[in-house]
Amino acid sequence: MSRSVTASRCLPTSLISSPKRPWSAAVAPLCASLRSQWQVRRSSHSPLGNPLAAQRKKVTINTLRALHQKDEPITMITAHDFPSAHVADHAGMDIILVGDSLAMVALGMEDTSEVVLEEMILHCRSVSRATKAAFTIGDLPMGSYEIAPEQALESAVKVIKEGRVQAVKLEGGVEYATTIEKITRAGIPVLGHVGLTPQRQHSIGGFRVQGKTTLGALKVLEDALAVQAAGCFAVVIEAVPAEVAALITKKLKIPTIGIGAGNGCSGQVLVQADMSGNFPPGRFLPKFVKQYGNVWAESMKAIEAYKSEVKSRQYPAPAHTYPMPPEEYTEFERLIDSKRDATVCTFS
Repeated sequence: MSRSVTASRCLPTSLISSPKRPWSAAVAPLCASLRSQWQVRRSSHSPLGNPLAAQRKKVTINTLRALHQKDEPITMITAHDFPSAHVADHAGMDIILVGDSLAMVALGMEDTSEVVLEEMILHCRSVSRATKAAFTIGDLPMGSYEIAPEQALESAVKVIKEGRVQAVKLEGGVEYATTIEKITRAGIPVLGHVGLTPQRQHSIGGFRVQGKTTLGALKVLEDALAVQAAGCFAVVIEAVPAEVAALITKKLKIPTIGIGAGNGCSGQVLVQADMSGNFPPGRFLPKFVKQYGNVWAESMKAIEAYKSEVKSRQYPAPAHTYPMPPEEYTEFERLIDSKRDATVCTFS
């Protein structure tokens, strides 16, 4: 079939080749347009779905301050890749944290001390691509900010520029006030983290509740006040008695985000893998975690069903295959048979 006949079936007359308008030049713009549409509509592994069900404005620092002033709890959840951030953003989270907990839930490490800055930046980029409305924060991992304030600022700049998030988080209180001030003076928002600081688990005797004594509670308050004075826009309070965290919240001018610190904080954060049940049975969960779903069980159910249907040839069914016109298949089969017969004759 000639190209002019093919073109005449699917192209406007104005685009069909002529002596003055070569065929390739005539259809190139249209082909490019069609190719672009085909890629958008037919990409079989595209993670993108429909836009956010309820369009909302981008959450900013000012949004978070307004929520705090209205005494409306701030919602925060972790995400470590595009899918986990995509669903969190669609669910309407105020803040999505790319926490160093991804060391365990995404990379299979023993604890958060193993993950490095380059890995955190990679995951921040993935999360930022999915997040259209929520405020995004990237964790500074152990070893990326402790040496000097200048090191911390350099790491923070990388996380913001390369990770494409809006703020950074770092652990520590009074001893890191100068470091936090260095970063915030450069125009980078910082979320503090006091109480239980997992990156320092070995120096505090493991994952233990902090602030259970009078002196311990005063230390948590001192740390929270210090990071506030250093310029943090909010502070995470982890594994602290509820009444202590509530009193500290009242003493601060910035929001507190609780994790294992009761409902008297300005907001709450949980690790998404924990609260959604995306882990096998028998795994230890901290006391403060409430499991709202069972992603593991649903995934197992789906994958086992897929395995079973593949083994029994139930999948793929005709509904999952692409049709071919019968006359085309007949011609294809005839050509294959004729080539086979010719091959047999050659060797006989």
